[in-house]
Order: sequence, then C-alpha cells, then structure tokens
Amino acid sequence: MTAGDKLIGNSPSRIARPLLTTTLAARVLRHDLPAAMTTLQFEDGELRAPLIDDPVGAAVAVHIDASDVSIALSRPMDVSITNRLPGEIVEIAALQAPYVRVTFSLGVTRMHTLVTSESVERLALVVGLRAWVMIKAVAISGEDLTPDYSLTPRPWPSDQSSNPRKL
Repeated sequence: MTAGDKLIGNSPSRIARPLLTTTLAARVLRHDLPAAMTTLQFEDGELRAPLIDDPVGAAVAVHIDASDVSIALSRPMDVSITNRLPGEIVEIAALQAPYVRVTFSLGVTRMHTLVTSESVERLALVVGLRAWVMIKAVAISGEDLTPDYSLTPRPWPSDQSSNPRKL
C-alpha cells in the first residue's frame, strides 16, 4: 500500500483520477473526406480530429482531457499520435498522489497534461524545459467540440474588399 491509498476493509482503494481539461477556441480549417478527418486551427497551431459536421470557418471550442495529453522530450516521429505540439513547461503541480499536473505554454495557449510523479521523475521534468505535447486525434471526439459563440475576429487586410491602407 502506498501513501495515497485508502483502506476499505482489508484492501486499498483506487485514488480517483483528477478531471482536468484544456479548452481551446478554434475554427474548422478544412475537412479531409477520404481520411474522415477535420483540421482545426487554434491560436498556436492545428489539431486533427475525426470528421465533424461543422462547416469550414465555423468556430468551435475544443475540450481536451489532460489525461489524453502525453509528453515527449524530443520531437516525436515514429508514433501513432497525430497531434504533436512544441511547448515549454510553465508549471508542475503535485496533486493527490500519484498525479501531477504539468502545464505547457504553446505560445498563447496553456495546455494541461496529467501524469504520474513517477513520470515527472523519470523524465526529469522541470519548469522551463522545452518538450512536446501529444494528443491522439481520436481523443478529440464530437462530444469534446461545442459551438463557440465568441466574437468573430476581424478579417485580415488581404481578405477585405476595400482598398488596403498604405503603410
């Protein structure tokens, strides 16, 4: 029995996994019908997900469970995980043993991962370390996407039909 276990009768009980999510504002960038995949664009990159019904340009909120996010210390190449984003660890917070929340900065976006303290030690994770977050495309399912009713951003100057302002 470890320090985080609780006794029920004569046997230890499991520690409940913390529920942590990262929510990203994204837009549908394109649909790849032959692959049945959708590409979503967010502030710091793109995510691939199984095909969704929303049209290209639609705003969606993407909810990513921290337990669906893995960490790699070097650029992941020979892995089945489709979504691989570079970032920097900005926070490591011990939760109820054995769980640890590791928060990455991807630029503007903060992405939470849920790992064990054993993984933090084995990988020698520290604040300031550059690493990769990896999210399986199949972990981003239809129930993880909701309409985003936030304001539509202004179009880029090249998208405007009026005369561009001279600099």
